[in-house]
Amino acid sequence: MNIVLLGPPGAGKGTQAKRLIEKFAIPQVSTGDMLRAALKEGTPLGLEAKKYMDQGALVPDSVVIGLVKERIQKSDCDKGYMLDGFPRNVSQAGALDEMLTQLGQKIDDVVCIEVPNEELTARLTGRRTCRNCGAGYHVLFDPPKTENVCDRCGGELYQRDDDNVKTVSSRLQTYESQTKPLIDYYEKQGKIRRINGVGNMEGIFNLIAAALNR
Repeated sequence: MNIVLLGPPGAGKGTQAKRLIEKFAIPQVSTGDMLRAALKEGTPLGLEAKKYMDQGALVPDSVVIGLVKERIQKSDCDKGYMLDGFPRNVSQAGALDEMLTQLGQKIDDVVCIEVPNEELTARLTGRRTCRNCGAGYHVLFDPPKTENVCDRCGGELYQRDDDNVKTVSSRLQTYESQTKPLIDYYEKQGKIRRINGVGNMEGIFNLIAAALNR
């Protein structure tokens, strides 16, 4: 079972990804993890990626596709894998399909967790972090006993820069512009599994599992 996992910031992708790889006994293939590993190991593709990263430029799709190709041919991917963070656009999806065809593989299902922007904004902008110990809270779902004070150490709670309304709005707009065409791409292939991401984590996971077991 080869899966692509899609979802906007704040949709709970990370939580669901962990449960999916446990249930289906397949590894999570993250482009970020692959890049870090390739850089650490000094592989040819890692060194190629480093040239662009040192210049502050995006790593070309050809290099990322190469990293994905290397990763999914490892033995732990024999029964399948879950791609997280890739592809990000239609161009990458097309390159991925071409590469998988060469390997005699294909993407089986594309899980798309859908949550209204208003809900996402509330989730993301409500997060608070302790400056002292790093403990996390949420003003709506997991508030501290005393406002802006950490329950664990009494430290000050603050909102990270990437959790303010302006930044969150920008992140959601970027996701919408990049990912909607990608969803349409996989929809035409009959692979999209749309999941309502509003509700408790257990219920959402059951919806995903049921969609993948069809």
